[in-house]
Amino acid sequence: MEYLSPLWLTLKVAALATLLALALGVVAARALGRGGGIVRDAAESLLTLPLVLPPTVLGYYLLVVLGRNGVVGSWLHETFGISLIFTWQGAVIAAAIAAFPLVLRAARAAFREVDPQLERAASTLGLNPVAVFFRVSLPLAWRGICAGALLAFARAMGEFGATLMVAGSLPGRTQTLSIAIYNAVMAGDDATAQTLVVIALVVAVVALVLAAQVLQRNRPGDDDAA
Repeated sequence: MEYLSPLWLTLKVAALATLLALALGVVAARALGRGGGIVRDAAESLLTLPLVLPPTVLGYYLLVVLGRNGVVGSWLHETFGISLIFTWQGAVIAAAIAAFPLVLRAARAAFREVDPQLERAASTLGLNPVAVFFRVSLPLAWRGICAGALLAFARAMGEFGATLMVAGSLPGRTQTLSIAIYNAVMAGDDATAQTLVVIALVVAVVALVLAAQVLQRNRPGDDDAA
C-alpha cells in the first residue's frame, strides 16, 4: 500500500531519533545536576531552544551546520564521504534535535526526585560514580525518563519543518508521514491525506497514553499505596 512507505519511514526515523535524543538527554540532564544557578539555568535554556524555535529556523541552522559548506557537514564529506542532506539519516538528526528538550527536561526532573542519600550511601559502599549512576540513579529515575522518551517519540513523529528542510521530500527515501500529508493536501488528494492523518493520530495518541500511564505510576506515594 502507498501508506506503508511513509509510515515505516516515520516509525524508523522516530525510533532512532528517540534513541539518540534519549542518550543525549540523559547525559545532559546528569551533567546539569540537581542544582540551579545562573550558569546551569542558562545552559538548560540554551539546550531547550529547539523546543521553542520555529521548525524552519531549526532546519535552517541544521542546514548551516550539516551542509557541505558547514563545519560538521564539510568534515563528514571530506573525511568519510558522507552527506546527511536529503537522506533519512539527516531526518533522524533533525527529529532528534527537535525532540531532545523533552527528554532533557523529563530526565532532569526525574534525577531531582532521586534521594541523594541513596547515592551517597552507594558511594560509601565503594561504588564509583559510574556504578552509582547505573545501579542507583538510573533505576530510580527510569519511569520519568521513559515518559520523556515517549513524548519525544510523539514529537519526532510529528516533526515537519526541520525534517523537510534537511531531508527533503523524496518518496520512499525521506518522505515521512507529516510530509506525505502535506504533499497530499497540496495535491488535492483528500482521501490519502485523511488516511495518513488517522494513522499518524493513532500512533501519536498511543505514545501519549503510554507516557501518561508511566507518569501516573511515577507519582510519589504510588508505591506506598500499592
